[in-house]
Amino acid sequence: MTDISTRRDFLKRSATVATGALILPQIIPSTALGMGGKLPPSDRIVMGSIGTGDQGTSNLADFLTRLKQVQFVAVCDVDANYARSAKQLIDAANKTNDCRIHEDYREFLEKEKLDAVSIAIPDHWHGLIYSAAANKKINVYGEKPLARSIYDSKAIVSAVKKNDIVWQTGSWQRSAANFRRAAELVINGRIGKIISIDAGLPDGNSGIGTPPVQEVPAGLNWEMWLGPAPKSPFRGTCHLNWRWILDYSGGQLTDWAGHHIDIAQWGIGMERSGPVELSGTGIYPREGLYNTPVEYDFNCRYENGINMRVANHSRLKHSKGVVWYGDRGWIHVDRGRLDASDPKILEEVIGENEIHLYKSDDHIGNFLECIRSRKETVAPVDIAHRSISVGLLGEIAMTTGQKISWDPVKEEIIGNPIASRLLDRPYRKPWNLPAI
Repeated sequence: MTDISTRRDFLKRSATVATGALILPQIIPSTALGMGGKLPPSDRIVMGSIGTGDQGTSNLADFLTRLKQVQFVAVCDVDANYARSAKQLIDAANKTNDCRIHEDYREFLEKEKLDAVSIAIPDHWHGLIYSAAANKKINVYGEKPLARSIYDSKAIVSAVKKNDIVWQTGSWQRSAANFRRAAELVINGRIGKIISIDAGLPDGNSGIGTPPVQEVPAGLNWEMWLGPAPKSPFRGTCHLNWRWILDYSGGQLTDWAGHHIDIAQWGIGMERSGPVELSGTGIYPREGLYNTPVEYDFNCRYENGINMRVANHSRLKHSKGVVWYGDRGWIHVDRGRLDASDPKILEEVIGENEIHLYKSDDHIGNFLECIRSRKETVAPVDIAHRSISVGLLGEIAMTTGQKISWDPVKEEIIGNPIASRLLDRPYRKPWNLPAI
């Protein structure tokens, strides 16, 4: 069994960011010099941050431990209180008072001249803001899940590819040694032919109750927070509990699809494809504002015959994480563990001529390195798209109560126009995502 600390635990232990840092000079981004985003090793990467809540600040703190590599110059958030706190963190690291604040991401992207941006925002905003950043030819570190709908997810992939930017998804398990080791053992046949997979994600929120309507707090632009989502009164859900509301997220299922479903497909070499058939059921709250599934359980059948079960962990034998079942044993990986049906499996050596998966031991470091080299990151946009697609298709199967036939090449639902409509989620006017 391998003991791996989570990235957040690491950040908590490393919370004393940039104490004793030198004053940094003003830096002109390489993009402003017509260098096509390429930087010589001596230049710092000029960055900004969109979304400075819990995850956004956690990512920011990690970036700020690398002051020899990056310089943050601006932040953007619809909550002025969060933006001010992020500015203070950046100014303390830079030992200046120069960090600029924006409320509107469009102004931020228009005025700031950046090499890269770190983005951590609610899921319903991903299609618009991720695509907008890519279309400004800014390299992006973007949080998972990639998008709230498959249409939005495809639009992001299109924008990233069209503009040839470096993209890293916040699916940091790909940079953890135990997850890579597990997937490498599986893909090299150490447990034989894979028959089935369990992907155990967290149990859903209880979904009980409806918070009362409240006055919008000073400094929060609630209308902008809602953006393309339906109009709704403020109930104090914008900084955490938005994840349990279907207008903004799919709950624990879509939150964690970019982690464990991602790893599951990595281990069978299907991370750029997907299943051909999905079916399952979900248990949804009968009342209250919180309406994402309390429990979920669906099966994905791949063209090669492998079946993957995705469920909240209380329903599964091995609980959380990924378990691959082969005809010669099983391997189970999760945060802080790596187990197998026979411990000797874990001691197997991967030969020189066998499959060696992309090795990254530092997720944010890998992003920064790839900005300089222009190589693909360990968690590129098309893989993030395929990971969340499985979660979103499972959501469609549970919502309709029907078996979904999926063409992973054309990325179309076959023979079901009602289910096909759920591949997209309508935007509230005047917001609009341009056609792909």
